[in-house]
Amino acid sequence: METIKEKHHLEKIMSGGILSPKGYKAAGVHAGLRYTKKDLGIILSEVPAACAAVYTKNQLTAAPLQVTKESIAVERKLQGIVVNSACANACTGRQGLADAYEMRKYAANAFGVKEHYMAVASTGVIGEFLNMEKIKRGIDLLQPVKEETGGADFETAILTTDTVTKKTAYCTYIDGVKVTAGGAAKGSGMIHPNMATMLGFVTTDANISSAALQRALSAVTDQTFNQITVDGDTSTNDMVVVLANGTAGNRQLDEDHPEWDKFMNLLKTTSEELAKKIARDGEGATKLIEVRVSGMRTVEEAQLAAKTIVGSNLVKTAVFGADGNWGRVIAAMGRSGISFNPDDVTIYFGSHLLLKESEPVAFCEESVTAYLKNEHVTIDVLLQEGGCSGTAWGCDLTYDYVKINGSYRS
Repeated sequence: METIKEKHHLEKIMSGGILSPKGYKAAGVHAGLRYTKKDLGIILSEVPAACAAVYTKNQLTAAPLQVTKESIAVERKLQGIVVNSACANACTGRQGLADAYEMRKYAANAFGVKEHYMAVASTGVIGEFLNMEKIKRGIDLLQPVKEETGGADFETAILTTDTVTKKTAYCTYIDGVKVTAGGAAKGSGMIHPNMATMLGFVTTDANISSAALQRALSAVTDQTFNQITVDGDTSTNDMVVVLANGTAGNRQLDEDHPEWDKFMNLLKTTSEELAKKIARDGEGATKLIEVRVSGMRTVEEAQLAAKTIVGSNLVKTAVFGADGNWGRVIAAMGRSGISFNPDDVTIYFGSHLLLKESEPVAFCEESVTAYLKNEHVTIDVLLQEGGCSGTAWGCDLTYDYVKINGSYRS
């Protein structure tokens, strides 16, 4: 029996993922696009679901994004998402667009849903055509199930240079009923959203309108997925899609609902964890770097400063080398494009104070070096411009990043 206290808290579902909410199935198979690994997956809702999506800001938009936008525009509902890895189907002209449409149509027919209820996504090498014979054969092999094995197969099928799968799930109580959100994502390189080589899929059984869900996702993305960076490059294929099938049974959510904040916290926490997992799995990365900037006039300024710092190659290499070089942090801050008093900057690496109101502080090099060898490194920058703060996540820059990207296509 759930206690009243428990019903007011957000709860992490251990080993949870996209199938933790009610009413979803998933699968992943090896269609032959990659040598041996799974490379084609699907998420299916048992009923048409409210949906929302955000996309790359790159002017070169891959064909699957164009087709998915068109699907969503019809009724603002989706029932399935079919995803392939190995080939991005980007910069492929009219043939690429035709292939994306064919992929949507074939999957919709295979699973008995309306064509515009199916979204498509692709990730992999740019400028190569999809092997549609293998795509269709792979779709025929997909057998979506409710069990977590289906979610695990999907999570594996969407990976490219990722070293680990990325999933999470949380639940809360709204209107006295349990509401759950789960997610799966891929992303390892070419990560500098708005957005990046990043695909994110969130499922929830919440009852919410598509319009309210879109507003929620857009707000949450600015604080989570758009606050990670690996290498400063922005992909052609980035997309985050949320499905909400309403099977939890709560009253329909929007900003006027008395427990709207609970849903926002559920979506934000799920998205933030996926974003951090992507940042930690940056190509060749050994550490997650979290930069927190506080004391700014606006949240936007704080977020920009934090993302500039965490995206600095000099900061990233200093963290890789466990070098307490706070000068690289303040230098990145200075070129971030925001205005601040350069005489009022305080910097911490973890609990180690290195700079106080722009005056260097004596610190133990050995202790700071030992701290920077941790897998999760936090850098705090404190200013005195206002009361707003922002956070960004990234990873260190290692020798392996060059190795991976020097031969990615070949």
